[in-house]
Amino acid sequence: MKFPRTHVSLPRALGAAAAVVSLAFLTACGAPGSSGGGGGSTSTGGSTLAACEAVPGDELVVLEDDQQLQTVDNIIPAINAAAVEGDDTLIPLLDSVSAALDTDTLIGLNKAVDVDRRTSAEVAEEFVADAGLDSSEQSGSGKIVVGAADFAESATLGTIYATVLNAAGYDAEVTTIGNREAYLPALEDGEQVQVIPEYVGTLTEFINKDVNGADAEPVASSDLDATVEGLTGLGEEVGLVFGQPSPAQDQNAFAVTKAFADENGVTTLSELAETCGGLVLGGPPECTERPFCQPGLEETYGLEFAEFRSLDAGGPLTKSALQQGEVTLGLVFSSDGSLTPTS
Repeated sequence: MKFPRTHVSLPRALGAAAAVVSLAFLTACGAPGSSGGGGGSTSTGGSTLAACEAVPGDELVVLEDDQQLQTVDNIIPAINAAAVEGDDTLIPLLDSVSAALDTDTLIGLNKAVDVDRRTSAEVAEEFVADAGLDSSEQSGSGKIVVGAADFAESATLGTIYATVLNAAGYDAEVTTIGNREAYLPALEDGEQVQVIPEYVGTLTEFINKDVNGADAEPVASSDLDATVEGLTGLGEEVGLVFGQPSPAQDQNAFAVTKAFADENGVTTLSELAETCGGLVLGGPPECTERPFCQPGLEETYGLEFAEFRSLDAGGPLTKSALQQGEVTLGLVFSSDGSLTPTS
């Protein structure tokens, strides 16, 4: 499961976040000490790997999760099943959006809104035009309300959906309906909302727990096809159908500065584990207990941490600490607009 978003837009200069919390500057990753925020520290004991110093820098890059620690969270159109009865156009149009998105593109869309301070509406309209999604030969009709959660990425994606549908002849509009607890019942009912951009893994487990109970065995995994298959079956039980998942993902990810990656020649978490010991990890307080955070990094990759710093989940504190060289590795979201695209 993914750590919840804080839904706070990023300031132009992340340095402002440093004023919120005073953090001691680390000159090397290998010196263990206090977590500074209540987190625990991990001894690197008999490691033969050299401790890698943090390298400050403005550019942040995600290290590839090459052993698939994280659950997939690809963007996927979620649709009220009754809304597409007799309509062979709606889902293919939404699928065309999925095909046009990848994670680097999503980073760019988020940068335009969160960092460059453009509106979701103008960013969506520009994307649709540039991708040629406004010239579909398919045509539809009727009123469609696209729902969006209360954070910028969802608003931008919802507006892209609506723009593509309007170009094809639908009367589509976007409405913001808070969090998943609020908008999913509206989507299942189908009266207020008929379409919502969703996230494969997170939605799968949300419906799974709703249908099968809080202690239900997980259905979502790092296998996209298997997770979508599970989601499709769960959707049938609550009156939902789904389009094709996009290559674009917004999932837990772990970032370093580009300067650190270049200096140490690492692009994946496995390469980091083979190269560096004595790392300093930054993230939300619960990272020390979550299987997809510190325990998973240690068990799946064999990463060695000298210290954990309690910061936030993909927010400005973690990113500022990375940029200033106060932590080596930090938890972020893979589509964050402040990241440097990998390609």
